[in-house]
Amino acid sequence: MLTTEFVQLILLFGSGSIFFILVVVGIILKVTTTPFPHIVRHKEEQTFLDSATNENEKFPSLEDQPSLELSVIVPAFDEEKRLPVMLDECLEYLEARLKSNKNFSYEVIIVSDGSRDKTVEVAQKYSAKYGSSKVRVLALVQNRGKGGAVRMGMLSARGKFLLFADADGATKFEDYAKLEQSMAKLSGGSFDTDAISIGSRAHLEQEATASRTFFRTLLMHGFHFLVWTFAVKKIRDTQCGFKLLSRCSARKVFAVMHVERWAFDVELLFIAQAYNIPIEEIAVRWTEIEGSKLTPFWSWLQMGRDLIFIWFRYAIGAWQLRKEHVN
Repeated sequence: MLTTEFVQLILLFGSGSIFFILVVVGIILKVTTTPFPHIVRHKEEQTFLDSATNENEKFPSLEDQPSLELSVIVPAFDEEKRLPVMLDECLEYLEARLKSNKNFSYEVIIVSDGSRDKTVEVAQKYSAKYGSSKVRVLALVQNRGKGGAVRMGMLSARGKFLLFADADGATKFEDYAKLEQSMAKLSGGSFDTDAISIGSRAHLEQEATASRTFFRTLLMHGFHFLVWTFAVKKIRDTQCGFKLLSRCSARKVFAVMHVERWAFDVELLFIAQAYNIPIEEIAVRWTEIEGSKLTPFWSWLQMGRDLIFIWFRYAIGAWQLRKEHVN
């Protein structure tokens, strides 16, 4: 039978070993990672095809002054089937807004994330139909992940306000009006003021839980617990792909973001909270669409791992925030 002293010795040795491992891992991460991301942009990703001249034109920069009201960023990986439904709804809404308000202006940037199907061809048809001043296609050379695609689109945008919306059309696009109202309240309508309005499905959680298997419900609650523990405590739904940022906030957040896969939303909100950027969660309508690239167990396992490493890397200084933006 183990003595109390022996058990205490084992626990002491075990906790000491874990602490030693964390220290070693922390040193390695701090030495081998850069505090700020090095964003590589291939030559082919710096231009878009002008539908009027059939010539390649250079994308603007997020650091430029805005030249229109709204930029919509649509990350798309192998979305030739689902993309048209989303774009039809999106552009119908935006065109209606344009007709009713001559001061309104917009662009849609479709970011093909290294797609292997006809996503780029489908997107180019919309650019030809509406004109490249309204619809532009950014074709990434290789797959970066959803977060990487969103960031590249944001860095190429002209809008005072920037919305990213999933290519599956799961969120009703006309709910943009709710986010717009929230943004007006938070920012006073100024793109130079920090503000983020995010779509939320938290009000649908009870209904979703009832339709999910026990295993998927367990994974969902486990993920929420990790988000609350390691990253973001005040947001109920971090993963809804419908988020609106002022240009000022987009410049600050995307300049320091590292995560390019599924957990990028969490890092985005983690950075925003660290910068004390006002964030409001807005209930939106959402419908699950077939064809999701998210594999419940493995994708959530990857996101859980990324959540812990987001916290750990910032905690040890391997990743850093801009000090001038931290209040």
